[in-house]
Amino acid sequence: MFRSDDRAQAHTLEAFAAAILLVAGLAFALQATAVTPLSASTSNQHIENQQRAVATDLLATSAENGDLREALLYWNPENGTFAGAHPEFGTYTRAGPPNGFGEALNRTFLDRRVAFNVEVRHGDRNRTEVVDMGSPSDNAVTATRAVSLPDDANLTAPGYEETTLAGLADGNDSGAFYAAPDGDGAVYDHVEVRITVWRM
Repeated sequence: MFRSDDRAQAHTLEAFAAAILLVAGLAFALQATAVTPLSASTSNQHIENQQRAVATDLLATSAENGDLREALLYWNPENGTFAGAHPEFGTYTRAGPPNGFGEALNRTFLDRRVAFNVEVRHGDRNRTEVVDMGSPSDNAVTATRAVSLPDDANLTAPGYEETTLAGLADGNDSGAFYAAPDGDGAVYDHVEVRITVWRM
């Protein structure tokens, strides 16, 4: 009889020890996998996919109505920056450029508290930043669009509307425009515009 009591007490102690280990393990696991507002989830993935689609559509619409090319040519060759950009950084830092493309960016993203960076990739791995609103977060998404700039395209910055890309190239001023001519017939250069967006 005493042996069965001892055995019952031993089983009870083992059950309590197992329960304590299980609770401790669950507590540790919950602390190690804390869920934050920026944690990956189905909801966050949906928002990121939506932002990528919106950015892609914005680029497509701006390319079709000419706003994207106008923004790419909104260049001040004397300063070597986009017209109206921050004098120290040479980019727009608080909003999009002061043209149709910039207004579309502000209306689509900035008004909804979504930050964005815009850069132009050209030549052999060269990049020129247009808008720099900071370092993207982990939930940032990107969208790209290829654009061809013809030789006879005019700059769109105030005071330079009569200046063509071919004219800048003939002036032998390598710093006059951010992209160098690629010598492809009537095309000055093929560039890629990349938008990166993320929630503030």
